[in-house]
Amino acid sequence: MPRALLASFADSIALTDKDAPLNAGRLRIEVLSGLTVALALVPEAVAFAFVAGVHPLVGLYAAFIVGLITAIFGGRPGMISGATGALAVVMVSLVALHGVEYLFATVVLMGLIQIVVGVMKWGKFIRLVPHPVMLGFVNGLAIVIFLAQLGQFQVPGTAEAAGHGMASGEWLSGLPLFLMLGLVAVTMAIIWIMPKITSVVPAPLAGIGIVAAVVIGFGLDVPRVGDLASISGGLPAFHVPFGDGFGIYGTPLAPFNWDTLMIILPYALILSAIGLIESLLTLNLVGEMTNKRGGASQECIAQGMANTVTGFFGGMGGCAMIGQSMINVKSGGRTRIAGIVAALFLLTFILFGSGLIEQIPLAALVGVMFMVVIGTFAWNSLRILRKVPKMDAFVTILVTIVTVWTDLATAVVVGVVVSALAYSWNNATRITAKVHTAPEGAKVYGIVGPLFFGSTEGFAELFDVQNDPSLVIVDFADSRVVDQSALQAIEGIAAKYQAQGKAIQLRHLSRDCHSLLSKAGHLMVDSDDDPDYEIAVDYSVRTGILGGH
Repeated sequence: MPRALLASFADSIALTDKDAPLNAGRLRIEVLSGLTVALALVPEAVAFAFVAGVHPLVGLYAAFIVGLITAIFGGRPGMISGATGALAVVMVSLVALHGVEYLFATVVLMGLIQIVVGVMKWGKFIRLVPHPVMLGFVNGLAIVIFLAQLGQFQVPGTAEAAGHGMASGEWLSGLPLFLMLGLVAVTMAIIWIMPKITSVVPAPLAGIGIVAAVVIGFGLDVPRVGDLASISGGLPAFHVPFGDGFGIYGTPLAPFNWDTLMIILPYALILSAIGLIESLLTLNLVGEMTNKRGGASQECIAQGMANTVTGFFGGMGGCAMIGQSMINVKSGGRTRIAGIVAALFLLTFILFGSGLIEQIPLAALVGVMFMVVIGTFAWNSLRILRKVPKMDAFVTILVTIVTVWTDLATAVVVGVVVSALAYSWNNATRITAKVHTAPEGAKVYGIVGPLFFGSTEGFAELFDVQNDPSLVIVDFADSRVVDQSALQAIEGIAAKYQAQGKAIQLRHLSRDCHSLLSKAGHLMVDSDDDPDYEIAVDYSVRTGILGGH
């Protein structure tokens, strides 16, 4: 590998950059920010593991490995990755139909696909996502994060809950509900007020710490992290996700054969697409907040590496987490150190600190996530909906709704398709012609607007073949010939004039249009009277082919 390329890669994964030089103050901010993120990762990872129908350790393992690898190699310092709900809702079907052993093999294949996408530099196509789709993505994801927290207001499935005569899954009511709401409000108030007092401790960490101290100190009977699931017992051993033996938790490993590939390939494709879309959109969002551009292809490769390794170690895979990324950025995390520290803290919690982490009240974490929702939702989009074009407003609302009701990948695809169709329709209706008569008596059609599949019908309607003179000039100085449909439209018009015994000349075709016509098999000859583009075409009545002018 060339030395320059090695240097470039080393710079891209440097722990710090010139905008956030490493010193004692910066290191403190990064460590505390990482600790805050780690505390928020625990209940999320456990909850998403339940959604996917797997053991909590599978979610925690993914949060640690994916978070660590993407923090080191990812395209945007400050981003946090881990087990996510967007992937969990797809995984639950795989686990239910085929078993958890196929999940790990799927995650490995998912990672390999993402690496290929990164190597091929296909991540750059995220630039094609219009701004209204981005607004809908942000608003929809904020709503999804909010709705996900509502489950914490239900009675956890624990023996303690049964002892209080309350069924698991029932909504809290009475004093427990008011106590939960009060602690959430206190946490949010601390996060709002803390930056006005001091920046020594990240506000989310202060909120979690103070509320946890109050709950533990006064022995308040409220749901805690430990009520979700026991996370003690250490990490599972390394295993290979294919083979004939047994792997994690005694589950049989998926056989390494063609049938397994046919089972896991569809899921791997869907998961890789969802993971990359969510990661690349989060990459752009974090980049806007920190005024730093990230590497889309590098992020794809990092996500792929993380998922491949996670699959081999018994994790459920993951992608970028917008909620935890926002917590990190708002807590001051600007370098890779915060993400690395968050992953290491999470590993420490799993191995040694599970008992302490289980005492953290869920209300504190819900309060943090509610503040993330408030900060994530693009409130200005509500104000500008009446000011932007109606189609842009429609796309924003549509993507928001689809994100909430289905998943992020579907919402983004729907938004991009609708935006593309709207763009095509607008351009199709805008093609016009400036018509005048040249000194030599020829009628000149100055085409304005792109000529492509959507505008070919409008293009054909511009011409008056019956009443035009014997020589017609079509000037494309203000137009572009975009695709094969446009070429066919040009040939169709030329054929109509030929049938009437009239000649047609094409002028000012750009070089790329010239290339398209040449590839279509037409003879193009440079012309002295077309000095700007050096291309002019005379559709000969006698030969029926494009010839020199």
